[in-house]
Amino acid sequence: MRKKSSFSTIFIALILLLLVVTALFPFVYMLLTSLKQSYSLGLDFSLLGLNFKNYNTVFKNFDFARYFMNSAIVAMLACFFNCLISSLAAYGFAKKSFVGKEFIFWIYLATLMIPSQVILVPMTLIIRKLHIANTYAALFLPLVNAFGVFLIKQFLESLPNDLLEAARMDGCGEFSVFIRIVIPLIKPALVSLTVFTFITSWNSFIWPLISITNQNRNTLTLALSSLQGNYATNYGLVMAGATLTFLPPFFLYLVLQKQFVEGIALSGIKG
Repeated sequence: MRKKSSFSTIFIALILLLLVVTALFPFVYMLLTSLKQSYSLGLDFSLLGLNFKNYNTVFKNFDFARYFMNSAIVAMLACFFNCLISSLAAYGFAKKSFVGKEFIFWIYLATLMIPSQVILVPMTLIIRKLHIANTYAALFLPLVNAFGVFLIKQFLESLPNDLLEAARMDGCGEFSVFIRIVIPLIKPALVSLTVFTFITSWNSFIWPLISITNQNRNTLTLALSSLQGNYATNYGLVMAGATLTFLPPFFLYLVLQKQFVEGIALSGIKG
């Protein structure tokens, strides 16, 4: 019985090891290729001739610092406004009573079913009518959507109404209740929404490509596409740009991993 149990443990460990190696392989390949002058995508894992010339080139010749800053500003603005607007709307849907609340919520939620490609033209016309083309607002405003409201609303429904009523009886106004009671309690959900929003904003390509014509407002994803040549491509240069693009969301997830998992888990609990 013990031999059978130990064999199962070893087998499971080997399967998990294989999955880990498979998951890490693209990142190791990307990092090693970024340290070489490579014009082909062959599997070359030699450690000879590794250097940081490609990283120096993307910053010096392609102005990656500017594009990095653009992406960071857009991502931070998207996270802030998405968390603010979604938490306010979710609080109203979860803890307030008004006529047609359920109907409005489900109609609002149904907007998530619309493919993003369908609304590209309407959104482009809207930003032109609002005269915000080639601005950071044009890049982050479309990221404020119903997903954040749904996520935070599910979390808020697990909070007892008695807690909010007690705060009101102690003299707290509605704004104080929201800031002092609700916001601290929904912190895990806000962290989860921040991670989702940051990654979506950071990796967005189609919308910046359509909405931005001023090169000074380009994001990292647009800059990354410019690293490919028309006739020959230095894949080491492309991989250096891809590595720099990958690092910020990766470190953000590492820092907020515990709160992120907690927010996702608790958002499905009903009170």
